[in-house]
Amino acid sequence: MPKIIGTHSGTFHCDEALACFMLRQLDEYSDAKIVRSRDPAVLDTCDIVVDVGGVYDHDAKRYDHHQRGFDEQFSTDYKTKLSSAGLIYKHYGKDVIRSIAKDAQLSEDEIEQLFNRLYKVFVEAIDGNDNGISRYPEDIDPLYIENTSLPARVSRLNPWWNEPEGDMDERFTKAVALTGSEFSERVRYHALAWLPGRKLVEQAYQNRFNIDSSGKIVLFDQFCPWKDNLSIIEDEALEKNPELAKIIYVLYADPSGAWRVQSVPEKPGSFKSRHPLPEAWRGVRDDALSERSGIEGCIFVHQAGFIGGNKTRDGALELARKALTMD
Repeated sequence: MPKIIGTHSGTFHCDEALACFMLRQLDEYSDAKIVRSRDPAVLDTCDIVVDVGGVYDHDAKRYDHHQRGFDEQFSTDYKTKLSSAGLIYKHYGKDVIRSIAKDAQLSEDEIEQLFNRLYKVFVEAIDGNDNGISRYPEDIDPLYIENTSLPARVSRLNPWWNEPEGDMDERFTKAVALTGSEFSERVRYHALAWLPGRKLVEQAYQNRFNIDSSGKIVLFDQFCPWKDNLSIIEDEALEKNPELAKIIYVLYADPSGAWRVQSVPEKPGSFKSRHPLPEAWRGVRDDALSERSGIEGCIFVHQAGFIGGNKTRDGALELARKALTMD
């Protein structure tokens, strides 16, 4: 007999939609039927229940988070209270990752890395949103409206206040598909692109003193998304040895074969650089930049100073070395 996943009826949210999707990635629930009800007698017939029922009991396969006294986090590293998505991810996430990224042939260590990473970059935001936890430590007026998030898009699948409900189960099926598509894409990106990129960043970080004796320049022979991984790897190294110099510039080839020199952000997601390229170079291009910098083959330096380019690897490295000595 197919298993039955229970969740609540009525207006649905991102957390239980994602929770149901994750459960269906497991062999045990791959062909499970989803029953939406608030009737305790109906929920008692279900094999597993999420986001309803007022009980969190892993052994009984009941995963609600609305009851008084609930205060479960993903780990001691987090303060965000879990939603039903976080509860299902905490208990079944590793197997869900294995299922979605089965072609990646991940090691147990890699599964562990992805398990922790995907909670931080994907699931925690859903937990926080569902539990009404502000991203900001104090109430401030936002500079702009953000209503394109995944929870917001799931919410818009519910009927408008002035339209008929229609088939709510059909609407919820769309919500499950939407959350599942985005979560699966994030899992596969991290398994098939982020992890291989991390290895390249680790190699480049370890080789930094061979690039420049300062240890402040990292060079990638092959471009990969580096910002998040460099931040993680550097933080781990600094935790062991706080005296290590922080990385200031990253060098890599662009698709045209020219080379870029980019200043490392103060922190991931920040538009502020640790040491922007010199003000005198900003907004200057080609021969004028080569003359001003004293370095042949220059292409440009962005007017904000966060990135520049040179025709050759050696030219880009010279730009970075010279910029280290300038304000």
